[in-house]
Amino acid sequence: MKWRRLWSLRRWSHVFQRIFGYLASSRISLGDKLLFLIPVVLYWVLPDVMPLLPIDDIGVTMLLMNWFVSRVERKYPDLLEKDQGTAKRVR
Repeated sequence: MKWRRLWSLRRWSHVFQRIFGYLASSRISLGDKLLFLIPVVLYWVLPDVMPLLPIDDIGVTMLLMNWFVSRVERKYPDLLEKDQGTAKRVR
């Protein structure tokens, strides 16, 4: 992932707009959703498991949100176009 993209406000607004819709969507498999939810919940509940990782809980959650949205949009390319009609992908 490019650092410019990671720091882009446009990218983060895209991630925050899409994450809850993707988690609630019935077209995305439960396994894909669990790949995001399990690490996030474990890191929030057991933060001392990885004491050498100097990232706050919200930082880990945001990085995983970005990864999840990117993965869903690559794996289900028709999902974004169907939900948003003429929306453009953020690159």
